[in-house]
Amino acid sequence: MTARVLGISAFYHDSAAALVQDGRIVAAAQEERFTRIKGDAAFPERAVRFCLEDARCNPDALDAVVFYERPILKLDRILETHLAIAPRGFPAFLRAAPLWLGDRLRTEAIIREALPAYRGPVLFTEHHEAHAASAFLASPFGRAAILTIDGVGEWATATIGHGNGNDLQLLQEMRFPDSLGLLYSAFTQHLGFRVNEGEYKMMGLAPLGTRRYVDRILGSIVDLREDGSFTLDQRYFDFLGGLSMTSPLFAETFDGPARGADAPLTARDRDMAASIQWVTEEIVLRMARTALRTTGEQDLCMAGGVALNAVAN
Repeated sequence: MTARVLGISAFYHDSAAALVQDGRIVAAAQEERFTRIKGDAAFPERAVRFCLEDARCNPDALDAVVFYERPILKLDRILETHLAIAPRGFPAFLRAAPLWLGDRLRTEAIIREALPAYRGPVLFTEHHEAHAASAFLASPFGRAAILTIDGVGEWATATIGHGNGNDLQLLQEMRFPDSLGLLYSAFTQHLGFRVNEGEYKMMGLAPLGTRRYVDRILGSIVDLREDGSFTLDQRYFDFLGGLSMTSPLFAETFDGPARGADAPLTARDRDMAASIQWVTEEIVLRMARTALRTTGEQDLCMAGGVALNAVAN
């Protein structure tokens, strides 16, 4: 019997679809390839259609459709965060509420509207489970340690897992608001680049600077432990409920306000990029060592936005 599973990601960035048949990827595409909208976050209607047509699979022949995160858990984190810092987080909540009252709480309904002939189950996996599976199940390894690091999924910001054959287990996690991805994005925004896009530019800028801010990062805003876990001092950030990644104290610590998007790059900007890149690499290495100690494996699979940091990787 042939097993066919359609995977979908949507409503954040780079929406995509993939079709797996008998454990093998037979078609995959990002929505931006069809709409020509960079990083398109819309429901990947065209990518879904491409995958089904390319594999010559009718929707009613699918055994399952799987979404890449659990929207209810994610909403739980957003509501709990904004309530915890009320009333300061109210402006950010007002900005997020229309997104949740629109598409994100209607994910299953939207999937079924896009696939009217499909009558099977719509399943939801946790965000970091999806990351871990994307790395391990597509790897050449029968067994491996798995490390996922990104901004934030539902609650997790980094996980250590173990893969063995078709079995995958997440063993440890770090939770929001302590996040390496959000830390790197805070520096990205302060250097005048766009979050979720400009991180690549900052990584490219890093070799041009010196690491003179490393002691300030590790001495003030990041309490780093030997196993790679850490705590962020939230006085330096505003991503919990504000409309910016950083607070005035962040600017004071790093010698001035955020760079304008069109302003010339200065020695400070280059040095900040070099410093946070080094800190990121150190944290990733410590996490990787912990993953290997925890699982006893010598092969490592990595996934998540921070794993796209090519130098650290």
